[in-house]
Amino acid sequence: MNRHAMPHTFHHAIKRSVSALIASLCLGLAACGPAASPKPEEAPLFGASIGGPFELVDTAGKAVRWADFRGKYAIVYFGYAYCPDVCPTDVQRMSRGLADFEKAYPDRGASIQPVFITIDPERDTPAVVAEFIGNFHPRLIGLTGTPTQVKSAADAFRVFYSKGETPDSGNYLMDHSNITYLFGPDGKPIATLPTDLGPEAVAAELEKWVR
Repeated sequence: MNRHAMPHTFHHAIKRSVSALIASLCLGLAACGPAASPKPEEAPLFGASIGGPFELVDTAGKAVRWADFRGKYAIVYFGYAYCPDVCPTDVQRMSRGLADFEKAYPDRGASIQPVFITIDPERDTPAVVAEFIGNFHPRLIGLTGTPTQVKSAADAFRVFYSKGETPDSGNYLMDHSNITYLFGPDGKPIATLPTDLGPEAVAAELEKWVR
């Protein structure tokens, strides 16, 4: 038996195995690489008639119009300050997701304006809205207005709401759709943000659409 032939053959076998493993890893890495950014027309809400002109007031009582947000991406959520659970949970997840996205992509994050619009103008004065939004993202804008103004804005954004029964205490709940919209700099809808799945899912959706 040739004692030198076996190590030589074994050495070549090892080299072939290593080469095959490297090639396999390269293919795997290519397959697992970042996917191409989706095109605007591939957005879930592309072409949807959601959003439109409104005039409300911010927490300082200053008039704010939908056109004021042109040139920026906008996250829009309709809720109310006295909401016991859903609204604060959604806005918290939205805010944390945006904060995570800002940390990873500062420039892109700065191009997003988060907006909270009340559907309970009877109780949500500018001062009440200011207190509510102060618990969340530092750049979150809170808007309120007259019942007519709020109804007009909600209708434009396809948001449903209704006032629940008023007990003797005078407190009541609002029944409403809890959708978190993402709009593009042109004011057109792009997608809904999955606040129900947590901040990580919100950040991932922002990464997909905010350029």
